[in-house]
Amino acid sequence: MLPDLLVPLADQFQPFNLFRYLTFRTGGALMTALIISFLAGPAMINWLKSLQGEGQPIRTDGPESHIVAKKGTPTMGGLLILIAFGVSSLLWVPFSSAYLWPVLFISIAFGGIGFADDFLKLKRRSPNGLSGRMKLALQLISAFAVTLVLVEIAPDELRYGLAIPSVKDVVIPLGLMYVPFAILVIVGASNAVNLTDGLDGLAIVPVMITAMSFALIAYVVGNANFANYLQIHYVPGTGELSVLCGALVGAGLGFLWYNAPPASVFMGDTGSLALGGGLGAMSVATRHELVLAIIGGLFVLETVSVIVQVASFKLTGKRVFAMAPLHHHFEKKGWAESTIVIRFWIISVILALIGLATLKLR
Repeated sequence: MLPDLLVPLADQFQPFNLFRYLTFRTGGALMTALIISFLAGPAMINWLKSLQGEGQPIRTDGPESHIVAKKGTPTMGGLLILIAFGVSSLLWVPFSSAYLWPVLFISIAFGGIGFADDFLKLKRRSPNGLSGRMKLALQLISAFAVTLVLVEIAPDELRYGLAIPSVKDVVIPLGLMYVPFAILVIVGASNAVNLTDGLDGLAIVPVMITAMSFALIAYVVGNANFANYLQIHYVPGTGELSVLCGALVGAGLGFLWYNAPPASVFMGDTGSLALGGGLGAMSVATRHELVLAIIGGLFVLETVSVIVQVASFKLTGKRVFAMAPLHHHFEKKGWAESTIVIRFWIISVILALIGLATLKLR
């Protein structure tokens, strides 16, 4: 909105020219989301506490320490992230941006699904909310709608193609099969972040690291000169996604202030589904879906641990891990929560560096 209002006035007031630049607006979006989080955080946490009473229901089959340490902590803190992210994005991205609305829509839609799930958990005083089938169906419908939009606004040569990291000028034509592939990326990313969100601060920092990485990716992919220099596919208009990534980082930093151990609030499915879905949509928009799997490799690892655990138990009656997702396995092995969280953050940084290296390796 601000670029729409202020750039036309740049002739009368020179500083308004700053609103033309992605880097300035990305920084502005980050700081705006951070300030909103700081200002709104205490009131929202108190409101959630007053509504929820005993806080988020804790799994009785989870690590024993959670039953005591995390009892009474409110959930649905993802509302704070969504408000800060949404307001900041609307302020700093032109309304004419074709990529603003699909990413905001998927984040809000998935956040709404997560909110319904969290609400039912609180109402029933049970870790079980929406049924898995209902949750998945709603995600698939939302992702399908957004995928159609992203395919329609993509360049012709990339519309139904899959770009391969570190391979120059190669696009695998998937045809109409690209649509279910993109849906899988969006829904998969959403649920992967959801599975990772099990310890204080564990999910939000890798989300921010991934968002910072995609801020850079969106910036270079949306710039013809940089894309040509790096020999990656140019996707006009995706540069605005770097501003949304900035807003996401700011909202994440603000939330981390309250989610740092011991957490004052959990993001819940309201936040985790929204964040993962938004990142998945950005990867589809920039045509860096496979790079998301590298940068967000921690989320992939957590998801694979669950798949392996379930498959192994059903096929052999034996468990591979002491408990899944993977972070609970290490808890069962005696690792301190802070040790697990910080080491997983380190892994996330390493994977982000590897993913970003694909921009130059050709």
